[in-house]
Amino acid sequence: MKETKKPINVHKAYHAHIYFDEDTKALAKTLCNITAEKFGLRVGRFHEKLVGPHPRWSCQVIFGSKDFESYITWLDMNREELTIFVHALTGDDLKDHTDFAYWLGQEVKLNLSIFEKA
Repeated sequence: MKETKKPINVHKAYHAHIYFDEDTKALAKTLCNITAEKFGLRVGRFHEKLVGPHPRWSCQVIFGSKDFESYITWLDMNREELTIFVHALTGDDLKDHTDFAYWLGQEVKLNLSIFEKA
């Protein structure tokens, strides 16, 4: 079995994608609201559809290295059954979503074909 990489703080900026479905939507909304209020982080739209490479509904949080330790620790402790996809923002989308990608919870397969060069 493949070991899931836990997030490490080695980049300047990150996205956390909080994955949810109909049954976990309320928990995801709560996490997003607390993220904005407690941490002052920028929370994106609450997508109840598939967006980009993400195979589940999601909400995106943008944060930097200074917030990494406290936010990731809090998120992992409060996510309950939710899966969170965390990745760096380096400007290389494919590497950000593969080499610089981390999981809190169950890893799921991303649709990386959107990053393939024509």
